Amino acid sequence: MADDPDKKPGKPNDYVQAESILQLALAVPAGAFVGLGIGYLLDKRFHTGWIAITLLFLGAAGGFVQLFAYLARSSKKGDE
Repeated sequence: MADDPDKKPGKPNDYVQAESILQLALAVPAGAFVGLGIGYLLDKRFHTGWIAITLLFLGAAGGFVQLFAYLARSSKKGDE
C-alpha cells in the first residue's frame, strides 16, 4: 500500500481504513462499559450485586462478536 506511487496520502480510502481500525479498537471496551453502566443502574434499582458483572461480560461478548464478524467480512473481501 505504501509502495504504490499513484496513491496519495489522505485519500478517502485511508480515512475509511482508519475508521475501521478505530471501530475495532473500541468495540469490546464500549460494549463492556455500556453493559457495566446499565448493570450498575439495575443493581442500584433492585438492590442486587450481580447484574453489573453479568452485563459487563455480556457487553464484552457482544463486542467480540462484532469484532469477529468484521474480521470475517474483511477476510472474504480479501479473498475476492
